[in-house]
Amino acid sequence: MTLNYVWIGFLLIGFVVGVFKAFVLGQTGLLSEMLTALFDAAKNGFEISIGLAGIMSLWLGIMNIGERAGVLGLFARAVSPLFKTLFRGIPKESPAYGSVIMNLSATMLGLDNAATPLGLKAMSQLQDINPEKDKATDAQVMFLVLNTAGLTLIPTSVIAMRQTIAMEQHVQNFNAADIFLPTLIATFIAFLSGMIIVATVQRINLLRLPVILFVCGFMGLIALLHYALSGMPADKMNQTIGAIGSTVILSIIILFVTAGMIRKQHVYNDFISGARKGLWVAVKIVPYLVAMLMAISVFRTSGCMDYVVNGIGKLVALCGLRTEFVPTLPIALMKPLSGSGARGLMVDVMRHYGVASFQGKLAAIIQGSTETTFYVVAVYFGSVGIKNTRQALACGLIADLIGLIAAIVVGYIFFAP
Repeated sequence: MTLNYVWIGFLLIGFVVGVFKAFVLGQTGLLSEMLTALFDAAKNGFEISIGLAGIMSLWLGIMNIGERAGVLGLFARAVSPLFKTLFRGIPKESPAYGSVIMNLSATMLGLDNAATPLGLKAMSQLQDINPEKDKATDAQVMFLVLNTAGLTLIPTSVIAMRQTIAMEQHVQNFNAADIFLPTLIATFIAFLSGMIIVATVQRINLLRLPVILFVCGFMGLIALLHYALSGMPADKMNQTIGAIGSTVILSIIILFVTAGMIRKQHVYNDFISGARKGLWVAVKIVPYLVAMLMAISVFRTSGCMDYVVNGIGKLVALCGLRTEFVPTLPIALMKPLSGSGARGLMVDVMRHYGVASFQGKLAAIIQGSTETTFYVVAVYFGSVGIKNTRQALACGLIADLIGLIAAIVVGYIFFAP
């Protein structure tokens, strides 16, 4: 129901504002722009969905090999102490455990192309054990919110874009990776917040040894990565990060194929069997994605997003707080709606204020530590036909807000002007 009200709100508010500006303020061309944006959103939604077909076929084929070879079962047993605490109602050795851990691992490494199909596979497996097919289970809500929290160890694409813009602006001695640790801290806070929020709603006790070990272990991993990578030049860090991500993904593929070969499976047929489902999943999410993108486009094109940002800026100033961060707020407001839109706004801030400015650095931290919540909700739940998303959207947006506040605070701590 929450998603239904949000969708209606975006459309109606955007339309009313557009009509007012067109017929009262004389901006007669605005309604045409909104209509064009609406049609473009439908086209983009279809293209994104179809673009997923190939990568979905690849990963569902690989996952089918791993599932039949028993590798996902091993993953499930390895993480079951932690996941039994976080994901209630999942059988002890369900293959969903393996899919969930692979999805979260791909997200941490910034491998979006791998994370999405793995996440859709995990959601499908969670749906198989869902007694009410149109209503999200506790486990699906937890999984969705942990995805929207967007825990990313290495913001590879953001670092690469900063380096490119720095070259355009002829910035000397620029370290594009100086946002690595601040982003890591902010995204970890968002992830932890999402986990705590859902656990509170679902009355899950997180003060258990598996959860404590996970949090402490992850903090140790953050420290180790920072120690190993922070001293590198930006270009070498990007190459190392890319090598780490590529090695992990290729190793998983080879592991699955090798395990299937050892068990004397016909791995080629297993791959084809799993890959056939990729096209169907991609087609199935088209209406959900088109619906969300069209509502977002109307709201954004009408100028409502600008009104929200300007209002926040004035409120912050009235409270006597520093306002240097306000120009970066459009990124934070856009990211839950559109990843590409937020990326464009980040680049705009970097080019307007300078990639080495406080605003430019904070824009990169926000982009690297937040996630496309509405996209994830629409695609993940849409892929399995869930209409009642329960608390997933609200919890995800609260985690986004905490992540934004953390990003701003961390940005001031590291880069205060």
